[in-house]
Amino acid sequence: MSAPRPRPHILGLALLVAAGSAVGTLMRAGIGSALPAGAGQWPWATLGVNLLGSLLLGALLEALSRAGEDTGWRRRVRLGVGTGVLGGFTTYSTYVVEIDRLADAGHLPVAAAYAVVSVAAGVAAAGLGVAAVAAVARRAGRGRR
Repeated sequence: MSAPRPRPHILGLALLVAAGSAVGTLMRAGIGSALPAGAGQWPWATLGVNLLGSLLLGALLEALSRAGEDTGWRRRVRLGVGTGVLGGFTTYSTYVVEIDRLADAGHLPVAAAYAVVSVAAGVAAAGLGVAAVAAVARRAGRGRR
């Protein structure tokens, strides 16, 4: 029987996620402050942040899955960059607040369209990230491990 593998210290991983989240949140807040949406306007900054974050998360997770098991450095990258940075960068809470503001201001068609487009485009962006990494891996002759 082989010796059990040591488990990473949970506090260290939590701190990694927290540090990454702080970075991602600051990036998102900067973009949101630089590109605020006016009353009744489409929230382009939040949509752009969420789509970019979805694309990058899809690409990151596909690349990490192709690199091997979710252990060691791969787990730390997934948690620090994926859950932390990209989790802090993307924002479901702002998305929901913006839908509510649009609806409360009487812009129901814009609110509904924003709600649907954000989710559908986010899923598509994540899929595009996965597909892009898979295509690059195929061209490089590396299949899934």
